[in-house]
Amino acid sequence: MASVQAMVSGGVGPDGSTNAARVAEDGVKALEVLRRVISVDVHTHGGPQGIYSPAPPNGTLAAGMRAGSLAAVCLSEIPDEPLLGRNTAGITGVSRSPGPNELYRHHLVRLAWTDDMVAHHGLQRALTAADLASAHAAGQPALIGGVEGLDFLEGKLERLEEAHQRGIRSAQLVHYTPNDIGDFQMGAVTHEGLTAFGAEVIRGCHRLGMVVDVAHATETTAKAAANVSTKPLLLSHTALAGSRAMASTRLAARCVSQNHARAIAETGGAIGIWAIFPDLDKYVEGLKEMADVVGVDHVCVGTDQQVAPGVLQDYAQWVNLIAAMLRGGFTSEEAGKIAGGNYMRIFRAAVG
Repeated sequence: MASVQAMVSGGVGPDGSTNAARVAEDGVKALEVLRRVISVDVHTHGGPQGIYSPAPPNGTLAAGMRAGSLAAVCLSEIPDEPLLGRNTAGITGVSRSPGPNELYRHHLVRLAWTDDMVAHHGLQRALTAADLASAHAAGQPALIGGVEGLDFLEGKLERLEEAHQRGIRSAQLVHYTPNDIGDFQMGAVTHEGLTAFGAEVIRGCHRLGMVVDVAHATETTAKAAANVSTKPLLLSHTALAGSRAMASTRLAARCVSQNHARAIAETGGAIGIWAIFPDLDKYVEGLKEMADVVGVDHVCVGTDQQVAPGVLQDYAQWVNLIAAMLRGGFTSEEAGKIAGGNYMRIFRAAVG
């Protein structure tokens, strides 16, 4: 709780200064927001020792969430992780084709890793909105199971139901590996959008009670998903194309156009802004860039934590992000929507 206490006491600025007093006031208001709303990082890998690392499960994630007053994370495992590499420009992509059932087996290993996290390292699994509400009321960090790319399905829809039974509540359709669901950004266009199987997958997610995440999907694929979907969609981690606030243009191809973003908002959904910004004030500018296009009701926070460079590599800074939103001109109500309220609307509609 050191960062929260320092903020509230004004200890981050010179004693008696106007700046210190304002920082303290922002900190108090930020904590009020986080007590009132269920805040959620809608897409994370849990930091340097998280699910995207070879480290065994540990208590770092829960400790950081407690320190920053973050209520819940959508922790996403990556089925095509064994295939990924970086080119000379530092861009991630697949380095080879998967073997039969290879991605399915890796998916099962990561599910077991998550089970261990929940069982032994201070996190409560959230399967419903009621679970999130009860964990927040008790001050208990909560985990929503997510999967980044449904490549492990390999055309077998029954594996989607199996994933739901194992606790997955957020399903991202595509990642970096070509699959039979749809086209992805930074990959060759092979389907011209969403496939018939992809539409079946979306309907399966609706039937089971899973959030459909169209991050990494091409604009054509995302718009086709919006036409098929009868529930709000999530686009969990990106930024507005041409963002002036972002720290890096390395992932410019992963940003979305205004029309792309509006297609998601029109389903009642939201766009998560990742943490690839040089500081919290610039991150708030990135939130504003998207809010100016789709409205405050359709923006959320999806840090993609573990990706660098960027802010929010430590969840102890979460309360500071909310304070930066307030300092940057968002009202307490608006900050609460972005911090979690908008995602909770999607989660309740999709999961229940």
